[in-house]
Amino acid sequence: MAWNSVGLEVLYQVLGWVAFFAWSFSFYPQVLLNYKRKSVVGLNFDFLVLNLTKHSSYLIYNAALFFSPFIQRQYHDKYGDKEMIPVAANDVAFSLHAVTLTAITVFQVFIYERGTQKVSRICISISAIVWTAAIVCLIIAWPKGNWLWLIDVFNSIQVGMTAIKYIPQVIMNFRRKSTIGWSIGNILLDLTGGVLNFGQMGVQSIDQHTLVNFYGNIGKTLLSLETVFFDVLFIIQHYVLYPVKRDENGKAIISERVAPLIRPSDKPEEDNV
Repeated sequence: MAWNSVGLEVLYQVLGWVAFFAWSFSFYPQVLLNYKRKSVVGLNFDFLVLNLTKHSSYLIYNAALFFSPFIQRQYHDKYGDKEMIPVAANDVAFSLHAVTLTAITVFQVFIYERGTQKVSRICISISAIVWTAAIVCLIIAWPKGNWLWLIDVFNSIQVGMTAIKYIPQVIMNFRRKSTIGWSIGNILLDLTGGVLNFGQMGVQSIDQHTLVNFYGNIGKTLLSLETVFFDVLFIIQHYVLYPVKRDENGKAIISERVAPLIRPSDKPEEDNV
């Protein structure tokens, strides 16, 4: 459980905390954009609900594995005493911060203009099924104390939510042929965090001469890969497929598809910071 290289240990911590700050700050551009516009039009509500489920599940997994000696013992029994716990302090800090900022964004939905947008029945059904399944798994795990298995369920939930949570926003951008209302700053910081998070796990694998932390914490591995995939897709949508077009005077040209969703006070040229 000890590091073989002090240099790699330092690099691991640096990558982890830089990823933490990148991922943590990635929530603020959207919150600030909503506050500036006094509107959440363009931000998909299904994404928010699924994102809250994802981060809540991830917080349960990270906090339980990081703080519980009993669950850590079960982890070592499964993967070996020499294997390091694949959750760091920055993982717990990020999850707690993510739940808080996502909840704040959800609160903005209730106080700012939202047009005709609403949470879909499909999203409500998915969320209800997920949390019902989590409660059933808790009931199953409780008698035998299978807590590692239980938190792995929550880890699987967060992986699944990460795989689908971006899809509603991708579809919404496609239908509107615009990313106005969806912060690109969020995506750029999110991409940075995903790449560094994966790099952190790579550093640990190099030091320990094993890949067990990649599949021992498959949720963290898939989280990074899924994040990078969707962030690249959003970057293509924003800069390549649906860039803000301007006239000869430099003013933004808003398509008829998007115009009804934009407040008169909005400034599209500053809309996606």
